[in-house]
Amino acid sequence: MTTKRIVVGAHYGLKDWLAQRITAIVLAVYTVVLGVVLLAQPELSYGTWAGLFASGWMRVLTLLALLSLFWHAWIGVRDIFMDYIKPTGVRLFLQVCTIVALVAYALWAVNILWSV
Repeated sequence: MTTKRIVVGAHYGLKDWLAQRITAIVLAVYTVVLGVVLLAQPELSYGTWAGLFASGWMRVLTLLALLSLFWHAWIGVRDIFMDYIKPTGVRLFLQVCTIVALVAYALWAVNILWSV
């Protein structure tokens, strides 16, 4: 006898659980690094900020943190939509809007970070 398993809701398992934890760790590390760097500055002016983000390592670390934030947000918002938005068409529309917004934010972040 075979049984059909019907999966409903946001039950993606270990992969998404692990992704949420890893992205949270990346964001925590970035927050600590940024805090230490800023506390080491004698003054916070536009020149200080521009100088900080002119260095390649800070741009890459910031981009990694932002991409982690976007991925973390996608998993959370997708799970909320799957749990609480029952009409499939509405849920799909909201998910597509969220993906478009997050990709636009990522492209905007790259543009900002590499235009300094």
